[in-house]
Amino acid sequence: MSDSHQAYEAVIGLEVHAQLRTVSKLFCGDETAFGASPNTQISPITLAHPGTLPMMNRKAVEHAIRLGLVCHSAIRLENYFARKNYFYPDLPKGYQISQHTTPICEGGWLDIRVGDASRKIRLTRIHLEEDAGKSLHDQDPLRTCLDFNRAGTPLVEIVTEPDIRSSEEAFAFLTEIRRLVRWIGVCDGNMEEGSLRCDANISIRPKGETKLGTRVEVKNLNSIRNVKKAIEVELERLTAMDRRGEKILQETRSFDADKDRTFTIRTKEDADDYRYFPDPDLTPFRFTEEDIERIRQSLPALPEALAAAWTSNLGLGEYDAHELTGDKELADYFTQSLGSGAPPKVLANFLLGPLRSWLHENHQSWIDVRIPPQAWQELARLVEEGRISFSAAASRLLPELAAQPAVSPVELATRLDLLQDAGQDDIRKWVTEVLASMPDKVAEYRKGKKGLIGLFMGEVKKISRGKADPRKTNDALIEALQKNP
Repeated sequence: MSDSHQAYEAVIGLEVHAQLRTVSKLFCGDETAFGASPNTQISPITLAHPGTLPMMNRKAVEHAIRLGLVCHSAIRLENYFARKNYFYPDLPKGYQISQHTTPICEGGWLDIRVGDASRKIRLTRIHLEEDAGKSLHDQDPLRTCLDFNRAGTPLVEIVTEPDIRSSEEAFAFLTEIRRLVRWIGVCDGNMEEGSLRCDANISIRPKGETKLGTRVEVKNLNSIRNVKKAIEVELERLTAMDRRGEKILQETRSFDADKDRTFTIRTKEDADDYRYFPDPDLTPFRFTEEDIERIRQSLPALPEALAAAWTSNLGLGEYDAHELTGDKELADYFTQSLGSGAPPKVLANFLLGPLRSWLHENHQSWIDVRIPPQAWQELARLVEEGRISFSAAASRLLPELAAQPAVSPVELATRLDLLQDAGQDDIRKWVTEVLASMPDKVAEYRKGKKGLIGLFMGEVKKISRGKADPRKTNDALIEALQKNP
């Protein structure tokens, strides 16, 4: 909210839909792979032909429990599915199979951080449901096309309490959810492909008021940045309406990211409008405490625990440890590379600096890295021994290593003529030559302009063609400059 609206408090709750990473759909064996030709991953069950019966996907249920455990939720041992009745063209059955009175995960929370402040965002529930199909309005000028490939794909819906107070907190919460679902392997978190989607319930109230205001739901936000922006736009609209004395209606809206505005889709239904009742074709399903414990034991170490271990056991800074645990593939690669004997801090510097930049520039992710973990020990040793500078390793050797991962760093550095094999006598000769060519700059340095050391370093690097070790060069320069002229 803008500064002119500080008399109001934002009250925000999020509903996050995550497509579960299963090979088949929630109630049949149809595939769930993204990007297939329209209507090629369907069957009579997906299309709800008369006489077909659903069959439950056990892996999807286990994924939901995994997510509930890492979100500190209580897992219900007895569950059933309900029918949520509403009409939409891409909903083949005319109802959606979901959970209503018995969500598989109840309560829970996630900790988020905005700036230096940490907050606990409570969860209401996490429940299982099937996805709808997709309506395509831009394929034909006169018709809406329907693709049912997505229909029946297993989802979890993560519903928060109205604990979020700003667009920044919503951004942080959704970022943390995406990190967690990827970390435990239940969802790929790809918002561009629709496997993670978010609806935001937004209302305002005067500061100090405890009663909730009329909420507006903004649906189908397809990026974390759009969630943040849509909330900001809607808070501005609601605040302006309230200041003008206009009545705020409970409604569902969509967000136009190109025009930075929301617009009405429909007035919002309440739960009673959906006429929930237990699905008669699906029997209730039950778990034991032993089932839950087995799933708990299969979970990987979570990011916070891993980061804490790395700061205390490896001597990494908090920032590096947090960044290394921001992505499961990165954390796994760091762990594997440590096993080769690479120094933790040097390895972290390479991964978080030049390698991450190279991946970004080449539109690749950590899963695409082909540099073998054992190469890092050799590369780190070259840098630590002063045989190659970090900058040369980062800018020239690393891209070649990424392109030719089967070749050792030493061999590549030799091919590229990057090895700093000059002796101390050679370095002193180059230092003398550089200082003799720049008497004015030497005089300025001796009068206190110590920043000129960088200029001298650069000139030595140039005439040595990178053969001079930077640390030895720096020492030789300081020694020469401290001598009386």
